[in-house]
Amino acid sequence: MSTPPHSHPPHHEPDAPRDLVGIGIGPFNLSLAALAHPLTDLDAVFYDQSPAFAWHPGLLIDGARIQVPFLADLVTLADPASPWTFLNHLKAHDRLFPFYFAERFHIQRTEYDTYCRWVAANLPGLQFGHQIDAVRWNPEHDLFEVDFTQLGTDGEAQALGRTHTRNIALGIGTEPHVPEPLKTLVEAPGVPVVHSADYLAHRDTILAADHVTVIGSGQSGAEIFLDLLRARPTGREKIHWLGRTEAFAPMEYSKLGLEHFTPDYTRYFHALPEAVRDRLVTSQWQLHKGIDADTIAAIHDELYGRTLGGGWPDVVLTPGVRVRTAGRLATTKVELHLEHMQQDSRSRLTTDAVVLATGYRERPLDRLLAGLDPYLRRDSRDRPRIDEHFRLVLDPAISASGCHIHVQNAERHTHGVGTPDLGLAAWRSATILNSLTGKETYRLPARTAFTTFGLDQQHPHIPRARQAQVLTPLVDDRR
Repeated sequence: MSTPPHSHPPHHEPDAPRDLVGIGIGPFNLSLAALAHPLTDLDAVFYDQSPAFAWHPGLLIDGARIQVPFLADLVTLADPASPWTFLNHLKAHDRLFPFYFAERFHIQRTEYDTYCRWVAANLPGLQFGHQIDAVRWNPEHDLFEVDFTQLGTDGEAQALGRTHTRNIALGIGTEPHVPEPLKTLVEAPGVPVVHSADYLAHRDTILAADHVTVIGSGQSGAEIFLDLLRARPTGREKIHWLGRTEAFAPMEYSKLGLEHFTPDYTRYFHALPEAVRDRLVTSQWQLHKGIDADTIAAIHDELYGRTLGGGWPDVVLTPGVRVRTAGRLATTKVELHLEHMQQDSRSRLTTDAVVLATGYRERPLDRLLAGLDPYLRRDSRDRPRIDEHFRLVLDPAISASGCHIHVQNAERHTHGVGTPDLGLAAWRSATILNSLTGKETYRLPARTAFTTFGLDQQHPHIPRARQAQVLTPLVDDRR
């Protein structure tokens, strides 16, 4: 079997409004689509401008693993009986027994990508090659209008279209972050200066460089440093690894520490005052920006193995460093002006290639929602307000109609460090569907952590079902 059961496309009348339009098809909206699939009364469609599903293709390095257990797939933690589970993917490809004997709780990135592509290829209601151009509110019909351009295989526009919907789920993901001092180098030709998102596409060129600098002390920086180290000869490695953090720090992965990635903590965080939330987000970096212990151990093992001949590897690992400015030397080298923040000292580094493992930032919603700007409610820092059900807080003229815009991976300022975590994908998708349908479509646990995060308990709330307006008859009280 190569296809899950019951993969029939939902029926849709051409002129009828949709119940849900998803914008973007990354893992989070793919999770939403998979959990929406069995809801036959829900008319949903999902659009993405890419020609096919792809999950961080530049970081699918051999041997690199995702940092959550395989149970954190698209659906299992909300519906383990779903046909779209990772285990059913293995069954569909006759790989259950090999996986069973492999005894792997954390799978490789390439395997997770393969699983997601299998779901995307078989799940109905996904429209790739569709670029969303605008989202507007139509007050006459109490519906959202979504304009799109259908793209050809070459990326050229082929046709324009419009759909109407009661609800939208924004899953437009994140985009690579390039620090300001390095933007001109990335945009200019010549010496390779690439973001880690494009690492594999430029790997051969980077390996051919005499000296390579990796900037970024998180998981991606560690994986790229390890990959480069393994590929270069002992004693002639010529790699610098720099990071802003005060240490190449391990990710917090203790059992109770992981409870920050539970629905319990998400609810607790959302109920905190805005200023407290903002302080917490910056202080909790080690919960999601550190390096997993296995990768740190593999790096140390590789470095130690290169000392067995009596020398030391030609590598420099320096945390606590920021790049002040950068420029090109002729057309063959890059000069980085560095500052060590603890020593308050400065130096220069000349290198032949730079890999920027400098992370990702949420894509601003304002670009897509410009037509809805008058209806958006914002916080004190001009960020969209998002309620506990992952809905943008909109003008009552819209919300009173029962129409909503849900967001996925755009709510760290309101929902905390678990926002980009794959382990909360299925729960968040189920929460959205429960809110959208107005009933407990998916039964979600009332408690998920041993830790009680505050003195005031936060309990999940299932919104009331939408009901048609009923007029109260007049009573004739004449006797």
